[in-house]
Amino acid sequence: QVHLVESGGGLVQTGGSLRLSCATSRRTDMGWFRQAPGKEREFVAAISWSGINTDYADSVKGRFTISRDDAKNILYLQMDSLKPDDTAVYYCAARITYSGGIAPGDYDYWGQGTQVTVSS
Repeated sequence: QVHLVESGGGLVQTGGSLRLSCATSRRTDMGWFRQAPGKEREFVAAISWSGINTDYADSVKGRFTISRDDAKNILYLQMDSLKPDDTAVYYCAARITYSGGIAPGDYDYWGQGTQVTVSS
């Protein structure tokens, strides 16, 4: 079992920055997803158990950075140059068994989500 709790969401203007945090009870492969109203949950970024390997959706490459502090058991998502299209509920996720996939179904555990709103 893995318990995840996100924090750090809020309201920001276009071009601004936010850092999301996710407290985890266990060190595993982890990722961030987001879901906008009326849309399916989509992959944002992932980081391996070791922290060495990362992956990003094309829509956030160069603007978002995923990282982890294993001493504190916290996953981060630094979001810069935010756009209105980034508005969504952001979820952190964890998986015990590496599958290589980046679909929501490839992850086993989910946090409750945190709202990010980018105003134009």
